[in-house]
Amino acid sequence: MKKGTLVFLALLTTFLACGQNPKEVKANDIPITVSEAYSHEVIVPDLINPWGMAFLPDGSLLVTEKSGELIHFKEGVKTEISGVPEVYNRGQGGLLDIRLSPDYANDNWIYITYSSTEGDEKGGNTALMRAKLSGNSLTDQEVLYKASPNTTKGQHWGSRIVFDNSGHVYFTAGERGERDVNPQDVTRDNGKVYRLNLDGSIPSDNPFVGQANAKAAIWSYGHRNPQGMIIHPETQEIWVHEHGPRGGDEINVIKKGANYGWPVITYGINYSGTAITDETKKEGMEQPLYYWVPSIAPSGMALVTGNKYPELSGNILVGSLKFVYLEALYLANDKVVKREKLLDGIGRVRNVVQGPDGFVYVGVEGVGIVKLIKN
Repeated sequence: MKKGTLVFLALLTTFLACGQNPKEVKANDIPITVSEAYSHEVIVPDLINPWGMAFLPDGSLLVTEKSGELIHFKEGVKTEISGVPEVYNRGQGGLLDIRLSPDYANDNWIYITYSSTEGDEKGGNTALMRAKLSGNSLTDQEVLYKASPNTTKGQHWGSRIVFDNSGHVYFTAGERGERDVNPQDVTRDNGKVYRLNLDGSIPSDNPFVGQANAKAAIWSYGHRNPQGMIIHPETQEIWVHEHGPRGGDEINVIKKGANYGWPVITYGINYSGTAITDETKKEGMEQPLYYWVPSIAPSGMALVTGNKYPELSGNILVGSLKFVYLEALYLANDKVVKREKLLDGIGRVRNVVQGPDGFVYVGVEGVGIVKLIKN
């Protein structure tokens, strides 16, 4: 073989390897800076793992502890709410997200996701319920959806809740550590975003209604472990972020019936350093709006509005469990153009919510609920 041919083949081999190896992928090449413009005030102290929070109309706060406690914080006093469903407190599972009904003033419903043991199999799986708060107790409880089957695995439960303006509730459930069977199969639960009517019934226009053996509650699939979800206030689009493996955390704009690719395509690799797949793109599978390499282990997400933080308005905040900060992602035409660390070193950020007063509240493991303060 001629020398020139050998050189060409060597170059071609190198090119193909670089193009297919997920280890070569960079996180959109946007560096992150550290902001000193913000500090924080502890609002609810001494919480272990404040997974979800919801503000009641009187300004008081409901907070879920992953271990299974629901805390009502009012005028400086923490009260534990009774009647909370039993949770399967294993690994990442427990008492998860909490949101008030969009018509709470009239219907008083509170929606909660949690790891439920309901079913014949050992272990648990993600469930969505609703209940009402009567004094210091949860009453009128209704389980709206329970993923199956149960498993004793502790990873990838999801789970966040949002509502649209058309009478639907959406929630997420991770693939429960079964990446090769659950996320790509619409006849199986897990690795999905679900859409229900507020009473738990299945909307007739859900994408897989009428498909043989499909789970009719599914809105999108091919997800790994979605732990952040918002409804964009202007476009009404659903934005979800989720944990990748080692690298490949993603922000996705959710579309009806769409496939988000896990684990067929990913920008991450196994924790051991080995490849999951050589593919980062494939026809029929959605690309993320943004992805992180290395992973930040995202949890919680909020889009900032109003005038309390003018420089953050219109941009999103995401908690980092791994690197213990709150990340601001600045957007231009739905593309991330700037990254900034806020509250650097504060602790494992589990959740972030903009309250009805316009301030941003952050759930930090081992600390509690803190308010973001502009210096």
